[in-house]
Amino acid sequence: MSQGLTLDRTAIEEIVRQIVSNSGSQAAAPSNNSTPTEDPNSRLVVSISARHVHLTDKDVETLFGPGHTLTPMKDLYQDGFYAAEETVMVVGPRRRMLEKVRILGPTRSYSQVELAFTDAISLGIDAPVRASGKIAGTPGCVLVGPKGVVDLTEGVIRAERHVHMRFEDAKLFGVEDGDRMNLRITSAGCSTQFEDLLVRADTTSKLEVHLDTDEGNACNLDLANEIELLKQEPCACKAL
Repeated sequence: MSQGLTLDRTAIEEIVRQIVSNSGSQAAAPSNNSTPTEDPNSRLVVSISARHVHLTDKDVETLFGPGHTLTPMKDLYQDGFYAAEETVMVVGPRRRMLEKVRILGPTRSYSQVELAFTDAISLGIDAPVRASGKIAGTPGCVLVGPKGVVDLTEGVIRAERHVHMRFEDAKLFGVEDGDRMNLRITSAGCSTQFEDLLVRADTTSKLEVHLDTDEGNACNLDLANEIELLKQEPCACKAL
């Protein structure tokens, strides 16, 4: 009986990383499991988060009819989240509007509209940069669905760039939930470093950065050949 070749875990992981790198397919992304010595950047995914809407159950029924629930269309990278079949029209001041803005599920305890800077300009809304859920004092808008209208008094934001990760990944990077990191993206002619990404660490999230469409276009993310998440170093500047 022939004896099979035995490889240690480090060698296996290196082979998997090479295969994934050569394939260039996100569908074949490496496992989000990590080891204490692994560079978590080898599993980093950077996603462009296009304009979208989050809704409460009540607002879903107002917009789409009594008893209506969201219909999942496509799963997002983070487990349990999805893009819904349903879309709404977002209307700003002076009747400026964006048609067919996608709703993301599941529903939440508050309704929120997330826009890129150019989207907000198009609508005539001065949308502040906020972390998701921090909507107090933000401007509102009108949402129009096939069965009704919702007049939001607040909830329109430009989503603060951020990175999702598990506590284990945070430990590897040397950061904690609520800290800030930098993201370096290398691409032909458009290499860029984004600063002050908010760290959102929990027990289950996959390692993923969210940029909006303006940021993704600015760095030519589709043609990036290297991405690296970096811990921010304390400022060495002396106070004057």
